[in-house]
Amino acid sequence: MTLSRDGVAAVIGRPIHHSLSPVIHGAWLEAAGLRNQYIALAPETPQAVWALLDSDTLLGCNVTAPYKEVVFDWARPRGVVIGPEAAATRSVNLVRLGDHPRAESTDGTGLLAAIREQAPHLDLAAATVVVLGAGGAGRAAVQAMTSGGATDIRVVNRTRDRALVLAEEQGAGVAGFGLDEVEVALTGSHLLINAASSLETLDLAGMSAGGAVMDMTYRPLETPLLARARARGLTPIDGLAMLIGQARPSFEVLFGQPAPEIDVRRLCLEALEAQG
Repeated sequence: MTLSRDGVAAVIGRPIHHSLSPVIHGAWLEAAGLRNQYIALAPETPQAVWALLDSDTLLGCNVTAPYKEVVFDWARPRGVVIGPEAAATRSVNLVRLGDHPRAESTDGTGLLAAIREQAPHLDLAAATVVVLGAGGAGRAAVQAMTSGGATDIRVVNRTRDRALVLAEEQGAGVAGFGLDEVEVALTGSHLLINAASSLETLDLAGMSAGGAVMDMTYRPLETPLLARARARGLTPIDGLAMLIGQARPSFEVLFGQPAPEIDVRRLCLEALEAQG
């Protein structure tokens, strides 16, 4: 396919064949009557990502693993305007190219949208939040929780020092724990956000009744962690809700108008079923 900046946007990552972003944005483009295209691209190296962004092939793109930090490093020396959330997390999931390029992160927006949709009873300002993982996704989760009003955030990471560094960066109200301290961190918590791998043996017994558990992945839609949360009477929040939540502001930035109000979640569930 020959690409031109007058109409094509993309999601870039590796692997990328599983991504539902083309399903979501394609449906919105069709509903909006726009002739643009939204495709998936899998550059093989960070250097290939930089070359793609420096070329005249795309009007913009979403970015997924493992390239969110790679794109942040691309943006800084080029004088690209970096949005506040991307700057705070050192991670980019949205780039608008052209005459006034901008690098942003809508991950936090998507996370908060998922919580509002699937756990509307949760009051973040009064909640103790545990974030599993201190990488880019973990930083985005902590930043989102802070902007959402949470003042008691506990970061748990396999390497305790990395959790402590993130906690120190974020300041008051954020504490760091090692994985061997996860049960201590979970005691009395109201929301658990998994921004790392799904932990098969994680004990949720210490969480407060009426709490919620979020898993950022959506393959499978109900992960083992979410299944255990549901079995304990906790509210599960799936990664598909976050994906759709971060896609809405992305669509507006890329295509210049709000995403149409259509049921893209149903289309995503159909795609997941078809893919097996």
